[in-house]
Amino acid sequence: MKEETIDTHSKALRINIDPRWYGTFAEIGAGQEVVRWFFRVGGAAGTVAKSISAYDMKVSDAIYGHGDRYVSRNRLQAMLDYEFNLDIQRLAAERGDNTSFFAFADTVVARSYRGTSECHGWMGIKFQSRANDEPSQVVMHIRMLDEEASGQQEALGIVGVNLCYGAFFLSHVPEELIESLLDNLTTRRLEIDMLEFSGIEFRNVDNRIMALKLVQIGLSGAAMFGPNREVLQPSDVLHNKAVLVERGSFRPVTYVNLDMFQCALTKFKKEPAVENKPILGLMELTMRNLLAGGKDVDRRDFLGRAEVLGACGMTVLISDYFEYYRLAAYLAWRTRERIGIVMGVPSVYELFDQKYYTELPGGILENFGRLFKNDLKVYVYPLQRSPSDELQTIGSV
Repeated sequence: MKEETIDTHSKALRINIDPRWYGTFAEIGAGQEVVRWFFRVGGAAGTVAKSISAYDMKVSDAIYGHGDRYVSRNRLQAMLDYEFNLDIQRLAAERGDNTSFFAFADTVVARSYRGTSECHGWMGIKFQSRANDEPSQVVMHIRMLDEEASGQQEALGIVGVNLCYGAFFLSHVPEELIESLLDNLTTRRLEIDMLEFSGIEFRNVDNRIMALKLVQIGLSGAAMFGPNREVLQPSDVLHNKAVLVERGSFRPVTYVNLDMFQCALTKFKKEPAVENKPILGLMELTMRNLLAGGKDVDRRDFLGRAEVLGACGMTVLISDYFEYYRLAAYLAWRTRERIGIVMGVPSVYELFDQKYYTELPGGILENFGRLFKNDLKVYVYPLQRSPSDELQTIGSV
């Protein structure tokens, strides 16, 4: 059971008065909102070895190496590695037997006075769970949803403290760690669409289960992982790619599932808007499908499906977007290229079922307006239930 929510002040203070943790805070963008909490509550001298904000690009490059993108996973990793190794190099001989060193870092872009940028960033912590231990790490991508810069800065500070607290006190229960990231926040203020555990403390963690957890508790509407089991940041993967997605239960993955996708892909490639463009193929599992009328997901069943899809070389999207127009909007927000959806005849019947659109003021017509807003293409695979039945196609539906 998740412990009762602890306020941010108490979390920061508990870390400060615990003599085990000592390390560096490196923050770029939106101020030093995380380390500010540790200074504010008192006792920071026992926790903070150094606080740094390398805002200038040349200064940042001089410290962490050249980077093409400063709000990126690569830049975050460079910050974590550099600051953690520097703490070990400078301090381990003197206090390494009694101290668990850490490096916290974030690189974000919050709302500016121009107000034109996406408000998002990367945040992570690299830490020793005990003195002289090998490091473990938690990395995540966040989107800040407050309208005002001050609100985004506040949310950034809170989730940063939550991450530090979770790493130090909840690393043995990673699912509770994920739940605790929302402490003193709501999903209206923050989205976490990618999270990855690594290192010795998390050697038994399957990050695909953690991706599923993000969607289950509403921290993200969707999560993604690749055929090699690695979790992916959706916006990075979808950027500037044409997307072809097939929704299914994949229980099991069948020849028909793969043939549906390959037939649609052949036609999709011939689209003038798609020719010579990189194409990302996705197999989508919805939460409604995974729950299958129950209250929780059968994780062995989920991993079984994921393993087979991975063996087929497919990237998997877990989403909470049962209505196709919501899936289309999610994808269109992350790529300007053509989007295609593959479905069978039974799904077409569902697409025309008005009961799914009662919450839309314009009902089923609004659904289709939203679905095809960006010239989306639908590819329908025919159905023949038995050799004696007539072949059903989109023309006969």
